[in-house]
Amino acid sequence: MTNTSKQPLSLVRLTVLAATLGAAVLTSACAPVVLGGAVMGSAMSFTDRRTAGTQIEDEAIELKALPRINETVGERGHVNTTSYNRTVLITGEVATEADKATVERAVSRIENVKAIVNELAVAGKSSIGSRSNDAILTSKIKAAYIDAKDLQANAIKVVTERGTAYLMGRVTEREAGRAAELARATSGVSKVVRVFEILTEAELADLQPKTK
Repeated sequence: MTNTSKQPLSLVRLTVLAATLGAAVLTSACAPVVLGGAVMGSAMSFTDRRTAGTQIEDEAIELKALPRINETVGERGHVNTTSYNRTVLITGEVATEADKATVERAVSRIENVKAIVNELAVAGKSSIGSRSNDAILTSKIKAAYIDAKDLQANAIKVVTERGTAYLMGRVTEREAGRAAELARATSGVSKVVRVFEILTEAELADLQPKTK
């Protein structure tokens, strides 16, 4: 497995699981632990588990990635980057394996990038119809999280590409399992890939606002 992280991946516990159609491709400093999960029993009272500084860093990473990708593949590919807690998910399509590797190298050099999950497909660019369908699927998954009541919807970022739903966030094993279950049950979703940083229940409790 290619080492593309700027720091050892042991600094974060990333869980990547292809939930339906086989294992997804993960490129990072080391192989992640594949974890299961159960239904979460209580809702959280906050919306984003990243620090304010990290949220700003994630936005900056995504903005800096755009020109670098354009310089790398230009019109030869359709590439999206999503940064969460400084882990960058790369999705879309490129013409060759060389382009896929080049995009990854370019993104890995961006300041503050901690790890990369390279899910680029070597294929023709997706159609406008396919991208519109992906946007609809993302909305349906988010709506399912809100309706579920037992999951903090805003703690999970959803990215859908060619019918595959990628789930990002800082969650417990129970939350990860519940989120994957709901996404998998969404009509039109062909595969669910978990790209989570796993928290213990104690770590999650520490993140919650303290009541006086």
